[in-house]
Amino acid sequence: MLQLRSILVVADNSGAKKVSMIGVPGRGNKMLATVGEVITANVKEAIPYGQIKKGEVVYAVIVRTHKERRRKDGSYIRFDDNACVILAEKESKEPKGSRIFGPIAKEVKDAGFSKIASFAEEMY
Repeated sequence: MLQLRSILVVADNSGAKKVSMIGVPGRGNKMLATVGEVITANVKEAIPYGQIKKGEVVYAVIVRTHKERRRKDGSYIRFDDNACVILAEKESKEPKGSRIFGPIAKEVKDAGFSKIASFAEEMY
């Protein structure tokens, strides 16, 4: 579970390295997000010649959270960091990058981001 101004690592090769969560579109006043949800983020760090520059506002989907999440079968899933994948557009479910680094939660695939799930190295 992430809240406003949480820092996330970018888990793709779009050019951004770190982003800060600035909102959750379509949720009104609620500012909490978890795995598989789309967020609005501000780029804090980027590589010099990447597609995305520092200061841009982007849409991203959360793929890993440090806070554990309970699944319907009673198990819990938790990762070492908070990470996201930057989306090409707000409404599309296509990633901007062509590679995904690190594991992702299977809740991302269940949320309809099947292209991100197919790019991932491993899924938990």
